[in-house]
Amino acid sequence: MRTLPGRINNSLFFRLFLIFSVTVLVFFLIITLSIRQIDENWRAERLNPLPDFYLDNITLIVDNIGVPPDLQRATQLAQELSLTIIIRSPHINWQSDDQNDLDVDNAVYVRTLSREAQVMLSGNEEVIRVARGAYEYYLNRRVPTLSDYDYIVVYIGLALAALALLLNYLLVHRLLVEPVRKLREGAERICEGDLSYRVKTRRTDELGELTQSVNHMADSLQQMLEAKRQLLLAISHELRTPITRAKLQLEFMDDDAVREALADDINEIDLLISDLIEAERLSNQHQALLAEPVDFADYIGLVLEPYFQNYAPGVDYQRPEEDVCVNVDKLRTRLLLTNIVNNAIRHGRDNPITVRVAFTDTEVSLEVEDQGEGIAAEHMEHLSEPFYRPDSARQRNTGGFGLGLYLCRLIAQAHGGRLEISSELGVGTRVKIHLPRDTEHEPIG
Repeated sequence: MRTLPGRINNSLFFRLFLIFSVTVLVFFLIITLSIRQIDENWRAERLNPLPDFYLDNITLIVDNIGVPPDLQRATQLAQELSLTIIIRSPHINWQSDDQNDLDVDNAVYVRTLSREAQVMLSGNEEVIRVARGAYEYYLNRRVPTLSDYDYIVVYIGLALAALALLLNYLLVHRLLVEPVRKLREGAERICEGDLSYRVKTRRTDELGELTQSVNHMADSLQQMLEAKRQLLLAISHELRTPITRAKLQLEFMDDDAVREALADDINEIDLLISDLIEAERLSNQHQALLAEPVDFADYIGLVLEPYFQNYAPGVDYQRPEEDVCVNVDKLRTRLLLTNIVNNAIRHGRDNPITVRVAFTDTEVSLEVEDQGEGIAAEHMEHLSEPFYRPDSARQRNTGGFGLGLYLCRLIAQAHGGRLEISSELGVGTRVKIHLPRDTEHEPIG
């Protein structure tokens, strides 16, 4: 059975419960001590013996009130001298303020001041009693209000309470907020494809167990994806040999029609294998580029040259007059552009295609726009997923393998850029690639 310190160390719940319990106790202690100190100060003020000023001038005060008493004058004197004045007679039961709760009816005699004045004790407080005719005058100092000392006590108490809150926040931040932030950052990095990232922790409580579970999940994902990658590369490599052999056998076939049909099928399979291998190489975990400085607009024009001649409706190439040198992988940039242009030709309904290149201070953009049938809105978010084709029949002559835009997205991301697709049914589709101008890439070693 674990001891209490062990349970606290290994349980986030117990540690948070302990922090909040201590905080409540500290608040209670601060408030109690502050109130007690202020109360003691008040009591000390009230329990001190009456000053000689009151004792020596008591007759003068009562003379000013008069007999019968002038209650307005009594109120004024009570305010000026900070007194509580109580007047009793068979017809009057008057008190200058309601803050004093003296029980003068049960006051105890202490000593005599003069023929008509006595010092009485009501509870723990001294009260002066003066008898004039049918009237009894009781004089006592008014209950003190908050002094400067009392305010200092209150401010110190508030400061200590704020300090306790700050310490409580820092402890909770260290125990809960900071580990959760690290877990979120780790989950985001793993989600982005960095499966080698692990969240570091030395904790043994619930959050420590959760961190270990996340790291274990990343280990499992990394192993599964690596196994999938190795299997895919092995199968693709093994398929290349029989495909090459089949191509050689086709050269010896006499039937031109059959040979051409088989050649198309074999070429499609070969293209599919090439796309799969390229997609695997460009995945986030294995991206590697042969980046080199390229005059971007000129290079795009060179890639488009065959289309100017072979595509009858025409390609409208719009570029800035001043070119910009950008670090890109030329082969993969060519693959990116040809995939997008081929899609535009396939779905462009024999309409002209527009290709635009533009530059900003931070990036270059490559845009291909067709005037085809467009794409429905429900397909837009899935277009760059592998093997996804919008047409429900999934016909090869209209949808390809579904890897083209997926490869384009991987190539753009490998360069540190992004791919954007917008489309409207019956109007056409626009594919735009944004690439950074100053990003450096590691060459394949």
